[in-house]
Amino acid sequence: MQVTVTQALIISIWIAAVMSRAFLGGATTTLRFTPMMTGLVVGIVFGRVADAMVVTAAIQLIYMGVFSPGGQMPSEPAIAAAIAVPVSLLSGQSAESAIAVAVPVGLLGSYLYQLRFFVNTLVMSHMADDAAKEADSKKLGFAIIGMPIIIAFVIYIPFMFVALYFGVPVISDIVSSASGTVIFHVLQTIGGGLAAIGIAVTVYAIGKKNYVIFFLLAFFLSMILKSLDITMITYAIVGSIIAFIFVLAKNETVEMIGSNVPGTACAADEDDDY
Repeated sequence: MQVTVTQALIISIWIAAVMSRAFLGGATTTLRFTPMMTGLVVGIVFGRVADAMVVTAAIQLIYMGVFSPGGQMPSEPAIAAAIAVPVSLLSGQSAESAIAVAVPVGLLGSYLYQLRFFVNTLVMSHMADDAAKEADSKKLGFAIIGMPIIIAFVIYIPFMFVALYFGVPVISDIVSSASGTVIFHVLQTIGGGLAAIGIAVTVYAIGKKNYVIFFLLAFFLSMILKSLDITMITYAIVGSIIAFIFVLAKNETVEMIGSNVPGTACAADEDDDY
């Protein structure tokens, strides 16, 4: 069980591009906040897209309730998927075991992001100050946009390459040898529990009491219509239509209330005149 140089290099470049926001800047920030696209890339690189996406979907569950105040993630989903998915594919273990690997890897990935912030501040501040003093817009743009991307590639590609090429086979061997032991069973149980926690935190975060009815509606509809084998895409389309109707009706109500307020004020003024 071995990761080739090409596979490790491609995944490392992908992670560097994602973490540097080289793809259209902030427009693709979601690539960092979700493991799904990274899991797809890993699946394509290893030639096992279906297996990779099954594992990635399980990893996604634990990050559903993770938030990023100020852009700082407590754990990096993309880095976690880049390591945990290859470990699962090479070891042939379940998605729960991949979750147990993804959590500590994601935590270590957050330290890399902090290192990037430190290096950016150290390098960019002087370049940006000099460019501002010289009123050089091109140099300032490079200091603000170009240099952070270069720094991200310099940091992430070596670290990820070493972790993938040397670390993943070792972790895969450990996971394979530990299969069936008590420790491995504990890790699988914890991994399954983390997915439930992610869902629970998400429901708690978006679960306003006024919107609970929509949650209950979706739950019972999925149970009632289970025999029809309706796909998640169909549910998503129906949910989007219902959400659009709800927002439209709510906006119209607000506009009606707003339009009535000036009239009420005028009527009150007329009463004062009398």
